[in-house]
Amino acid sequence: MIGILYFSSTGNSLQIAKKVKERFCGSIVYIPKYDGDGSEFQRLFIVTPIYSFGLPTPVFELLPRLDKDKDLIVIQNYGGMIGGADALLYDYAKQFGLKIKGIYTVKMPENYTLFLVPPKFYTKSILKSSGKRIDKILDKIEKEEYYLPKSKIKTAKKETYLKNKSNWHLIGNRFSVNDSCIKCHKCIQICPSNNISLENGEIVFKDNCIACLGCYQRCPQKAIVYLDKKSKYRYVNPNVKESEIGKDL
Repeated sequence: MIGILYFSSTGNSLQIAKKVKERFCGSIVYIPKYDGDGSEFQRLFIVTPIYSFGLPTPVFELLPRLDKDKDLIVIQNYGGMIGGADALLYDYAKQFGLKIKGIYTVKMPENYTLFLVPPKFYTKSILKSSGKRIDKILDKIEKEEYYLPKSKIKTAKKETYLKNKSNWHLIGNRFSVNDSCIKCHKCIQICPSNNISLENGEIVFKDNCIACLGCYQRCPQKAIVYLDKKSKYRYVNPNVKESEIGKDL
């Protein structure tokens, strides 16, 4: 059986993971809740977004413990630029002797919208064509047309990513809830780093944030705000069921 290990906060990676399952069968596994090494699977897929031209924390922490004897294929998705994230991942995987066969990148809607909100028509256009882009990648994998980055990651880019990653936790304390909050606990339940809690009847954001924005984007009341900004824009991939994000399927 194929293991399709994914990380997703708003559904982009889950859409890809579900397409992988449709094509190759297998089990979809949510990385933050997975403590295995992939040895129970015949081969592995990892589906992940690109964060700061690199890997989200849960994926960064997963790779070192993966079974080195399993064929590994990675599909990265991005909203802005790749920025050498594929080369960084390849370099990182080789450090641990992983048997990585291919790394592919696919554009998906931008979901890091704290500072910049993309036009709605642009997001709809990206979503409309996303299925075809994913299928093209899966066609290549099915034909064993594997792709790996030819260029090496530049030291400066690697250092920038590691610096950004080390600072992600700082944004946690910049979130708060407004009067629309109904204490439904959803943000607490979906947070992959256990960064949110209910203390003395109040929602509290701590300093273990991994900058996924799942709480911000998926709050049913849009009650979570960043630096007290009043933006009403929120993004959740409409091609998946919101309730499935963060679940094994």
